[in-house]
Amino acid sequence: MALATRRLALAAGIDRGPFEDFLVDEARLLDERRFRDWMALFADDGTYWVPAVPEQKSPFEQASLFYDDRELMKTRIERLEHPRIHVQTPPSRTAHLVGNVVIEHADDGKGEFLVGSTVIMVEYRDDTQRIFAGRQRHRLRRHGDTFRIVQKRVDLINCDAAFEAMAVPI
Repeated sequence: MALATRRLALAAGIDRGPFEDFLVDEARLLDERRFRDWMALFADDGTYWVPAVPEQKSPFEQASLFYDDRELMKTRIERLEHPRIHVQTPPSRTAHLVGNVVIEHADDGKGEFLVGSTVIMVEYRDDTQRIFAGRQRHRLRRHGDTFRIVQKRVDLINCDAAFEAMAVPI
C-alpha cells in the first residue's frame, strides 16, 4: 500500500525532496545537540511520541517511552542543558540515519502531509554504544517555505524491551 500511495503522491506532483531534506536537517540538529533549534521545528500544538508497545493506539491509555508536548519538550531540553544532569554526564554523542522516506498522505487543503521513514540512531556515552532503530512518521504542516512538525511518532522495533534511561530524543 505504501508504494501505491507514494506513486499517487508523486503522480500528484509532490516532490519528496523537501520532505527528505527536512527530516535530514532535523536529524542533524539532534546530532549536534541543538535541542532548542529542534524544538523550534514543532508547531505550537506539536507532539513527540515514542510508544512503549507495538501498535500502541494512544499515548493516553498506557505509558509511552516519550510523549512530549512543547511544554514537556522545553522541560526536557532544560534538563539536558543542565551541566550536572546525571544521565548525560558525560553527554551522549549520536548519529541519526534517516532513509526510505515516503509521502504516505497529503491534505493540500490543510497543508499537512504524513511522511514515513526509517530511522537508526546510534548513541555513544560512557564507553557504551546503543543502537535504536524503527519507523518514524512525521505529520508536517506547511509553514512558509518549510514545515512544522505537528506530530513525530517513532515506533522502535524493540519498544517493549527494557531500556536504561533514555534522555536524548530519537
